[in-house]
Amino acid sequence: MAKRGFRESLSLPGLLQAIRDCFEKVPDEKARCSIPLADHLMSGLAVFGLKYPSLLQFDRDQNDEIIRSNLTSLYGIEQAPCDTYLRQRLDEVDPQYLRKAYTRLFSALQRGKGLEGFDYFDGYYLLSIDGTGYFSSSEVHCEQCCEKHHRDGRTTYYHQLLGAVLVNPDCREVFPLAPEPILKQDGARKNDCERNAAKRLLKDVRREHPHMKFIVIEDGLASNAPHIRLLHELDYRYILGAKASDHAFLFDWIANTPSTAHFETTDEQGVTHRFRYHNGAPLNDSNFELSVNFLEYWEEKPNGKTQHFSWVTDISIKESNLMKLMRGGRARWKIENETFNTLKNQGYHFEHNFGHGYQHLSTVMVHLMMLAFLIDQIQLRCCRLFNEALESAQSKGRLWQKVRGLFQHYLIPEWEALYRGIANGLKPTTIPFNSS
Repeated sequence: MAKRGFRESLSLPGLLQAIRDCFEKVPDEKARCSIPLADHLMSGLAVFGLKYPSLLQFDRDQNDEIIRSNLTSLYGIEQAPCDTYLRQRLDEVDPQYLRKAYTRLFSALQRGKGLEGFDYFDGYYLLSIDGTGYFSSSEVHCEQCCEKHHRDGRTTYYHQLLGAVLVNPDCREVFPLAPEPILKQDGARKNDCERNAAKRLLKDVRREHPHMKFIVIEDGLASNAPHIRLLHELDYRYILGAKASDHAFLFDWIANTPSTAHFETTDEQGVTHRFRYHNGAPLNDSNFELSVNFLEYWEEKPNGKTQHFSWVTDISIKESNLMKLMRGGRARWKIENETFNTLKNQGYHFEHNFGHGYQHLSTVMVHLMMLAFLIDQIQLRCCRLFNEALESAQSKGRLWQKVRGLFQHYLIPEWEALYRGIANGLKPTTIPFNSS
């Protein structure tokens, strides 16, 4: 879509103000403290927005008058807490109260027509869902940590989350919704699991976005009868991976049914696309009445390299939509490549332990990181100045470096001045030096 300049709702100042409004409504049991809870949350968001490698580095930089001034002018933080106090206060925040920030940003994206052209199939949006880990330790742990007990007596404590991200195979941006933590629930002896987290996530997403048309795309773990029935119940469409090793009955049924259709075509690059598909197949012998549509695909490149994929879906398969469904199913990987890998390798420090705490700190920090990532994705799609700065910097890594460098050394009155400075190229200046 066409990039525009700073817009009231989709510019960085507008997005940060929307989040600030949500943070100010989070219940604060210590409202009489000198630093309000909203400033703690905004400070945590600034850590990830500015791509700081650690809370300690952020804390040390606050001793500089320039940085304190910029935190106020750019993030609205009147007084940033020290790293110890920041961890203590955020540890007490119930992560559920942070979900509203995602829906506020998503609403701004919709109202500003930022999602125009992002739907993929008949007005439906692809919602990629997958899990990942973000904390692991043999010593540090809390009551909500999942546990892995080893044969040698060791115990590994870990945290995971289930992410949900809007993707489109033709677009570079991805838009995360609020992730669902995979945590040991209160009073539970057993670990939480991805399947239970998916139930909570799907219900929350449908409650928060009751009118959105979603096609859920997931890996082979999701192509089971209870999960498919839940998707039907919550009015989701789906394209779910299905492996022959997990669905022997289904694959045998497809192979031995005369009405199974085949299609093959070779494109201009010499890549051969082969399909096998059938509408109305039984998922398995235990759930024979549960009908699914089956799609299998082989990609054969001129160099001989072959890839194979297979899915089940509730979308009617026709020769005219084979390529569309195939590309939609393969877009599931964008949650891994464009989301989790970006968070791990492009400045967000996803796997760095910013603090574990005793209650919710680890989960709260992940939410703040994901919100910072969502802000960056919205800017990537909707903000012309951000893209001009990115083009001038030549890479996201260099852009984050320039942003933090200017933030640390110049008094910046507003975000527009910072982005224009990067986009237009700051003139070389000499450091003032008083030798008297």
